[in-house]
Amino acid sequence: MADINLKEVTLIVGVVAVCYWNSLFCGFVFDDVSAILDNKDLHPSTPLKTLFQNDFWGTPMSEERSHKSYRPLTVLTFRLNYLFSELTPMSYHLLNMIFHAVVSVIFLKVCRLFLNNQSSMIASLLFAVHPIHTEAVTGVVGRAELLSSIFFLAAFLSYTKSKGPDNSIAWTPIALTVFLVAVATLCKEQGITVVGICCVYEVFIAQGYTLPLLCTTAGQFLRGKGSIPFSMLQTLIKLIVLMFSTLLLVVIRVQVIQSQLPVFTRFDNPAAVSPTPTRQLTFNYLLPVNAWLLLNPSELCCDWTMGTIPLIESFLDVRNLATFIFFCFLGALGVFSLRYPSNSSKTVLMALCLMALPFIPASNLFFPVGFVVAERVLYVPSMGFCILVAHGWQKISNKSVFKKLSWVCLSLVIFTHALKTLHRNWDWESEYTLFMSALKVNKNNAKLWNNVGHALENEKNFERALKYFLQATHVQPDDIGAHMNVGRTYKNLNRTKEAEESYMTAKSLMPQIIPGKKYAARIAPNHLNVYINLANLIRANESRLEEADQLYRQAISMRPDFKQAYISRGELLLKMNKPVKAKEAYLKALELDRNNADLWYNLAIVHIELKEPNDALKNFNHALELNPKHKLALFNSAILMQESGEVRLRPEARKRLLSYINEEPQDANGYFNLGMLAMDDKKDSEAEMWMKKAIKLQADFRSALFNLALLYSQTAKELMALPVLEELLKYYPDHIKGLILKGDILMNQKKDIYGAKKCFEKILEMDPSNVQGKHNLCVVYFEEKDLLKAERCLVETLALAPHEEYIQRHLSIVRDKISSSSFVEQPIFPAGKTSGVEGDKIPTENVKEIKSEPRPTQIIKTNDNKSQSKASKQLGKNIDKEIPHKTTKEIKEIEKKRVAALKRLEEIERILNGE
Repeated sequence: MADINLKEVTLIVGVVAVCYWNSLFCGFVFDDVSAILDNKDLHPSTPLKTLFQNDFWGTPMSEERSHKSYRPLTVLTFRLNYLFSELTPMSYHLLNMIFHAVVSVIFLKVCRLFLNNQSSMIASLLFAVHPIHTEAVTGVVGRAELLSSIFFLAAFLSYTKSKGPDNSIAWTPIALTVFLVAVATLCKEQGITVVGICCVYEVFIAQGYTLPLLCTTAGQFLRGKGSIPFSMLQTLIKLIVLMFSTLLLVVIRVQVIQSQLPVFTRFDNPAAVSPTPTRQLTFNYLLPVNAWLLLNPSELCCDWTMGTIPLIESFLDVRNLATFIFFCFLGALGVFSLRYPSNSSKTVLMALCLMALPFIPASNLFFPVGFVVAERVLYVPSMGFCILVAHGWQKISNKSVFKKLSWVCLSLVIFTHALKTLHRNWDWESEYTLFMSALKVNKNNAKLWNNVGHALENEKNFERALKYFLQATHVQPDDIGAHMNVGRTYKNLNRTKEAEESYMTAKSLMPQIIPGKKYAARIAPNHLNVYINLANLIRANESRLEEADQLYRQAISMRPDFKQAYISRGELLLKMNKPVKAKEAYLKALELDRNNADLWYNLAIVHIELKEPNDALKNFNHALELNPKHKLALFNSAILMQESGEVRLRPEARKRLLSYINEEPQDANGYFNLGMLAMDDKKDSEAEMWMKKAIKLQADFRSALFNLALLYSQTAKELMALPVLEELLKYYPDHIKGLILKGDILMNQKKDIYGAKKCFEKILEMDPSNVQGKHNLCVVYFEEKDLLKAERCLVETLALAPHEEYIQRHLSIVRDKISSSSFVEQPIFPAGKTSGVEGDKIPTENVKEIKSEPRPTQIIKTNDNKSQSKASKQLGKNIDKEIPHKTTKEIKEIEKKRVAALKRLEEIERILNGE
């Protein structure tokens, strides 16, 4: 085996860069969404051990809905990408391109075992540019193939060095091979198949046996006419070690998936649920289909499921002829490679092994998989194909007659393949371009119509999305997911009647319960979301809440581990004012997933409804332990701490609000509540800063405007408060507290009695029973020296609040003045203390206005789940807004104001009585 030089490496890397440079500008598409965007295992906050407990898509392996694809090392590389660039697609695509270049270089080294230098280079270049690899290289999830291939080839190269001098066994390379096989398997399951290639290499290449020789030796041994040669015994020992280690890996793998195969539907792989002989005929026909994609990659498609390849239901189907020709050709190559001891036959044998053995897990021949054809699983088999092509080219080019023609044809193939790859990369630019390119190849796949609809839906183009979803139902009328997509789109278009009809159609297509047969094994978990979506739709009608609850319970009865059903039911039970039952639902969901920060958050909301703030805070804290950047938990736990009135919690509340505005810098609520905290701590300048930031982000922020004006009023900056109040009343002309504060400033600071009077009169127009507005209007009459009108006004005010002693006293004072012949022009209230906004006259008025939004009643709710080719999208967040009750702290402040007001009244009476 000749070593590869720097020029060869440079050439291969350069060719890969030329073919895949435009992949750097592609986004996350198709399965990348589930594996990258929606996968919490990429986040630094997720413990590393979780990567070894979850599948490739971030679902716990213990859950039945898990895909059972166990590839923790591949996910680890995604996590490293996230660590350096978070969700910037370019870095992920760049690393994929580098891995493909590495595989191509290692493949060149493998080719040198069986081909001459020139043919090896041709095989490696053909592998580097082959368009069939676009899905594995440009699609980020294809990294599993790339990483597995690196260790796959490394394991094989290591094993080729296990033959020592005098045919002895070199154990170090064998141990390294076993380790590399394990690593390859942790990148993708097919990595384990390299063991089979090592066994074939050992018997037919390293030891030089042929099938006739093996048969002769075995026959003599069985007849007792000879013994097993020592070299063959050593070979057996090596094979036993390899097979034992493989068996151990298989046992561990079975334990990891807990002896459960993933659940696939007939839509994913129709032939898998078809009767004999349809199943066998179709699966065998898929082999020449895959071979044709390697030979002629002109029409590539990202999704070959559902109706892409019609079932072969008869022996008379003409496509059986392709299957027959394929097996004849494969058999002829097999006989040639196993029968003759030439170097050519050995090359063909290894090429066939590389093509066949790594493809076995995806072949459907031994167990069903979740697809019909997948281009990315041809990544390793294409190595055997490239060796076969290069070897054939070598044979042809050796003949002088065809030498020039062979070079021309080879150059043309490599050049056109490179162009096709470059062009194909642009298809992966976005989901829309990808699925539209697939529809050009195949219009019989409902999943493709659905996915184009999803792409348009993500762009909020619901009208166009609906057309594609409806077309999916026409292509595959029994596709449950398509009808669910139609229903969800109708809902987005506010066409609830049509949405319900579509959901009901999808529900009617669900498999019927068969006594004694496990229902969960017969349906894809995402199809059960039809019950969730339908319930979410009808619960908008208050009269149908019980009906919605029945749907949630029905989904739970079909699949007791259906976590989403418990979550949605918990939301509904809260809406039905059944917090105790809601708590039970969330606790059940937590039994299924204790590492879900959203669940702990929702449980905290339930505790708030149950008036259990301490338990609520504990659950908020638990959510933040799992996800320190959980925005709703940060925000609402801070508000809960603020409302508790405990001074010791204020620093932590401030810290969490600062973290919140770091995550949500455009949300004015965070800045407003920081301002409220600063007001509590008497940090007036800081409070002013936060309030101004909140108003800058949201000019009509009602509570921020009022509390900023109030802050100015309390800090002797009343004139600065006036323009703020003008802005508040421009947006909210019926803001009573704002009118009271404005009236107070106009009368005491601006001496604008008329302006103050207009404010108080407007309050009474809106609320004739407003005691404070009525009383302050009486003050205006007194200031206008209209004592009779002031008396009538106070009588009316006393009728509204007969138990308010200060109104009785003021009425007595006014009456005394009326009866007195000497009227002293003294104001009832000292300057600056007229309106009572701060509680000087009306003890029931609160100092601050707490806005309604911050109260921690926001429940993380579920969106209608998308089906077809995508994992469920991340949970949506809706906000339920309620006006908060006064806290203990606020009540204490009110009492203080009441005492201060009574003392102030006593002072006023002494002034009026001339004491």
